Amino acid sequence: MKIGYTRVSTEDQNPDLQLAALKKVGCERIFIEKVTGSHVQRTELTCCLKTLAVGDTLIVWKPDRLGRSLRDLIGLLDELKMRGVAFRSLTEALDTTTPTDRAMWQMVGVLAELER
Repeated sequence: MKIGYTRVSTEDQNPDLQLAALKKVGCERIFIEKVTGSHVQRTELTCCLKTLAVGDTLIVWKPDRLGRSLRDLIGLLDELKMRGVAFRSLTEALDTTTPTDRAMWQMVGVLAELER
């Protein structure tokens, strides 16, 4: 199942562009969050992550909609991988269902680990 997650930072911002893109790629369920990325409590993200099952794909407009930092994003994607959930970012064309992108993501993780 394709599950979408969208986030805008303020109540004034509109998620319509993200929603349209997620619907276009066939997301069957979309979670919408209106809170800053640095906000600790992202209830829609928590619900989204609980919904994901083995074989699902989590799709976002951009990776920064999901993670607050590169470290946060890497941790989250590692967790998804362990759970058998793929990840796809529409604007960066990152898709962990492909061997090439899985290899690229591993390289990003290695570089982030070295940076730490």
